Amino acid sequence: MPHVFALVIAGAGLYAGFKWVSRLVQNATADPASMKPSSMRSAPGAAPKDLGALDLDPQSGVYRPRVK
Repeated sequence: MPHVFALVIAGAGLYAGFKWVSRLVQNATADPASMKPSSMRSAPGAAPKDLGALDLDPQSGVYRPRVK
């Protein structure tokens, strides 16, 4: 009889684990746009700003707009 209780407990644990993992996957795939940091969000239809030609700054290794 103890083996029946062990099977019931193991089955309940597997079921709870499956539900937990499926909830994690569902939340991760639900809306990736909502996971972006607020600084990355833009208004709908907004185009990226055109900075023109970029030059590599050799000291910092960052591309910056070309100085006219």
